[in-house]
Amino acid sequence: MPSFALPFSPRRIVIGANAHAELKAFIGERRPDIETRGAKYMDISAADLAWGEAYIGFKRPPSADNASSEPANAGSAGASATIGAAATIGAEATIGAEATIGAEATMGAVRWVHCTGAGVDSWLAPVELDRSVLLTRTSESFGPMIAEWAMSRVLAFQQQLLDVARAQTGRRWAHREVKPVAGTRALVVGTGDVGTAVATQLAALGCVVTGVSRTGVAHSGIARAGRSAKGAATPFSGVHPVGELADLVGAADWIVLTLPITPATNKLVNRAMLSRCRGAVLLNAGRGRVLEESALPEALDQGWLRGAALDVFEVEPLPESSPLWADPRVMVSPHISGPTTIAGAGNGFLECLAELEQGRLPQWVVDRDRGY
Repeated sequence: MPSFALPFSPRRIVIGANAHAELKAFIGERRPDIETRGAKYMDISAADLAWGEAYIGFKRPPSADNASSEPANAGSAGASATIGAAATIGAEATIGAEATIGAEATMGAVRWVHCTGAGVDSWLAPVELDRSVLLTRTSESFGPMIAEWAMSRVLAFQQQLLDVARAQTGRRWAHREVKPVAGTRALVVGTGDVGTAVATQLAALGCVVTGVSRTGVAHSGIARAGRSAKGAATPFSGVHPVGELADLVGAADWIVLTLPITPATNKLVNRAMLSRCRGAVLLNAGRGRVLEESALPEALDQGWLRGAALDVFEVEPLPESSPLWADPRVMVSPHISGPTTIAGAGNGFLECLAELEQGRLPQWVVDRDRGY
């Protein structure tokens, strides 16, 4: 439980993000009664965290290990607010090479952390943020942008765009057979906001879309019958529990991963799971550790997969030594499928703040046990 009583009205906010100046301005225009300090996440100081009551950012700053839990004088030296123009918040942290965190991942005097990213795993591992600190997540919907990312990759593979581009570079008139996406079968693993948005676009292209979720029920209430709890049409022909995933992958032409990383999803799609595929294209826009990345070259060579489009990886940036860079069957993008926007981050924070000020916990409080 959070270590403060409700209502809670924090007035000193620390922002750790690339676009901290823009987010500071966004919040200041709407809540001039709030004082903010900001810097890139790596540049947030222990003094800033001793000063702040709340923190906005994607990841815990390294300086938190040295921050005092005693509130500092409001005049303490703060972080610089200088930054160039930026359209998105950004997640500048290196994934897979985190700084060492102590036995208790505290945040100085900060009592509330608002995560701006689509996933909150950076606050839960390698050591969980102390549970006395309230953790909320953004209300921003990343579904539409990630759905565009997924559709662009599906169409690129189906239209053989990479091969066509190589033929053009070689001045070769290379005729080929191109089949429509309509009628193909897609398996979307994760049926929340992102998965439902991806499924909606796939269904619009004529795909038969099956969903997989933790419980076998999508957020819309759909189960195997293909209708929501209220009888409305949904993009899924049916939704199955994750325990049936191994029996479903063999029939799929497209497998789209939109899962957060939790103990239950870590390496969910492993070599054994990949070996049950029958020539699908795998797309991952969830988290890199959901997939056993080292098994991908074998999966492609064996024909278990015919291609892969990856936006997330076990270690980010993807090391130069990775064989995925040079594989013509793989499309690599640098974790850009669902960027956080200034408006999305700012409005998400202000929405949670309003609820805290009204004396109730925000609807976007993270379930620490589920990991989202």
